[in-house]
Amino acid sequence: MGLREISGGFDWRDGHQVVRVEAWGPDAVRVRVGLTGVRDDVPGALVGRPDAEVDVKVGQASAVLVNGKLRVELGEGLLRFVREDTQTELLAEERIHFWWPGSRLFTSTGNGYHRVAQNFRAYDGERLFGLGQHQHGLLDQKGAVVELVQRNAEVTIPFLVSSRGYGLLWNTPAVGRVELGRTGTRWVSDSARQIDYWLTAGDPADVLRNYADATGHAPEFPEWAAGFWQSKLRYRSQEELLAVAREYRDRGLPLSVIVVDFFHWTHLGEWRFDPAEWPDPAAAVRELDGMGVKLMVSVWPSVSPLSENYPVMLERGLFIATEQGPPVHADWPDKGVEGEVGVSFYDASDPEARAFVWDRVKRNYYDHGVRVWWLDACEPELKPGAPENLLTHDGPGLEVLNAYPVNNARAFFEGMRAEGETEIITLNRSAWAGSQRYGAALWSGDIPATFESLGAQIRAGLNVALSGIPWWTTDIGGFHGGDQASPEYRELIVRWFQYGALCPLFRLHGFRDPDVPLHPTMTGGPNEVWSYGDEAYEHITAAMRLRERLRPYVLEQMRVATETGLPPMRPLFVDFPHDEAAWAVDDQFLFGPDLLVAPVYRHGERSREAHLPAGARWTDHATGEVHEGGRTVLADAPLHRIPLFVRDGAQPF
Repeated sequence: MGLREISGGFDWRDGHQVVRVEAWGPDAVRVRVGLTGVRDDVPGALVGRPDAEVDVKVGQASAVLVNGKLRVELGEGLLRFVREDTQTELLAEERIHFWWPGSRLFTSTGNGYHRVAQNFRAYDGERLFGLGQHQHGLLDQKGAVVELVQRNAEVTIPFLVSSRGYGLLWNTPAVGRVELGRTGTRWVSDSARQIDYWLTAGDPADVLRNYADATGHAPEFPEWAAGFWQSKLRYRSQEELLAVAREYRDRGLPLSVIVVDFFHWTHLGEWRFDPAEWPDPAAAVRELDGMGVKLMVSVWPSVSPLSENYPVMLERGLFIATEQGPPVHADWPDKGVEGEVGVSFYDASDPEARAFVWDRVKRNYYDHGVRVWWLDACEPELKPGAPENLLTHDGPGLEVLNAYPVNNARAFFEGMRAEGETEIITLNRSAWAGSQRYGAALWSGDIPATFESLGAQIRAGLNVALSGIPWWTTDIGGFHGGDQASPEYRELIVRWFQYGALCPLFRLHGFRDPDVPLHPTMTGGPNEVWSYGDEAYEHITAAMRLRERLRPYVLEQMRVATETGLPPMRPLFVDFPHDEAAWAVDDQFLFGPDLLVAPVYRHGERSREAHLPAGARWTDHATGEVHEGGRTVLADAPLHRIPLFVRDGAQPF
């Protein structure tokens, strides 16, 4: 065994195992554990090493590092993390067994790779948030086992925020899981070369600020993106899409973005408009620009063997490779063939592959005037899901695949920057730690069109906010299904619009009835705001007008998010950490500091309870009634409005 001081930290060795602890920004440390040494060439989310003032003391068998609010102690081979000013234990490593193994487990999978596990102590009453976006319907995930793998609507961002006053990033894109049990918290990577995690201390707002400093801040949010985004599955032609935009204009309805969804292309992976359906996309962009509307185009990372790009990409090794078999990763319909073909995903971790894709996108979309990108199926959507068979530029699939959506967003961010663009936003179906620094907005994937799903999205969006992604949205009305004539569904879409108007991005999308098979000629049922009857239209357009009044406030909160890392939509406890009751509220949120939102997500509900945090006075936006904080009130919620409360006389509208 041996201990030595290093710059800003210390190393401890026990046999072949090396533990390195380093100050990594204010109130934060990075911990790496390897066999024979610590590596700097393993993919992760941290960018640079923020400065910190640190005090390190190393003895014969123990060490202490103090960095602002955080104190790290090493004793008997275990690390303990303490709040320096109160000497309260935040988190501690704990042995899995009193003899062997210790708190860190390396099980060989061959060729220098291991299944690694890191075990921590569990605490009664601890609440755990973040971890990206999941459809389990939980905000507090204590007691859950969460897979660390990317799937449609299940987004892995391995960052936790604890009610005990810390945040922890499991700094590896490896496939695995985290077990948030009563007897311990355990992080597992199925195949990796070392353990790597980052921990910071503070109240939730401090944790989120430090996390943004460590993994990157979102760029400036485009002003136009704060408006309403119209989409459906799918507009089949240029004229059909333009007719919808003109109808919004003629009705005097606000519209900022309209979307060209999938199958607009000649072949999947040619990244260009089919001229039979889109004869003059540049003219379409010009007309939309004249209406103040941006055109967003769906760009998939998969390439059909029928694509003109397939042979050259195959020859140049630009696809994700496979350990066994040809580089085919999924099956998908394509034009010019019945049934499905085997498609390949480009290797987004390869700079040459990113440059190739952007070159085609620039030539076939950007040069026509398109500036907004929908990065669909970017998990990537493997069929079957077999990351263990993949090999990328950055390493084996099991070790690195969770970072695919970050690299995919990077291709578009860097391509746009190279063209001199400063307003950059992509809409992504998946994300990982650090996606925010590439202008990535996240939406919640292909979710059901039900009230239960709406309730799940409220919790999912708050966990995304606590995972460092400030730009988030859902498919208003859900994706799968929706009968436009159903009274229940009409109520659902009204309630979803009211919620959507208070999300960071305000966006309508969905595959409405009638359902049809997946095919290049498919289209969904009508999904414009006038598609759901006169009463629903009245309530939906009221939500749209509310959003328009809020746009200056929305943009101010987006500016704060860029500068500080504090997300615009967040749980009550972020602003009111000392209100114990606020930690248990999982179906309300704050939009910025001044607006409390209590969505309605149950069929037939016309009132709901709302907790008003202690430490402020709250005015009911509808009635003007003022309430002292620290109490729960029964708020009226007729179909035409969502309960909103304004803090301390602020004026967000």
